[in-house]
Amino acid sequence: MTANWEAFATAEPDLAATVEKRFGAYTHHVLATLRKDGSPRTSGLEVRFLNGELWLGMMSNSLKALDLRRDPRFALQANPGEGTGMGGGDVRISGRAIEVDDVETKAGYVEEVEPPEPFHLFRTELTEVVRTCVEDDTYLVVQVWTPGEPLRTVKRT
Repeated sequence: MTANWEAFATAEPDLAATVEKRFGAYTHHVLATLRKDGSPRTSGLEVRFLNGELWLGMMSNSLKALDLRRDPRFALQANPGEGTGMGGGDVRISGRAIEVDDVETKAGYVEEVEPPEPFHLFRTELTEVVRTCVEDDTYLVVQVWTPGEPLRTVKRT
């Protein structure tokens, strides 16, 4: 089961706002894809939250784009920032990336983002959103959302 960003944000508005804030704090984040041989590849990436979707834009024929064309599964981790504070916690999103070739959709993205052209554009279908943070300097808190399920929160000492 998957959901787009809007469905997630509707189901869990507070967590969605925290996730967007974490991704908005820095420009570059880490995308994990699967290579042709099935081994993992990590790459830097900029992301955008526009019109109810989480978008992944990348250079034409980049290895990460070719990976996603072959196997759409991805994991995305927000840049943790400098030091070890990780204000707002560690945020990860997993799902499937679906390439968008629709001229009108890509034109709307270009108008908003002004990426170098040509480029690949992928919209995401989320399978999991996870936030890990420290609460009261005592608890490690892990929040896990998956489509169709209530938010799960685990506290560990």
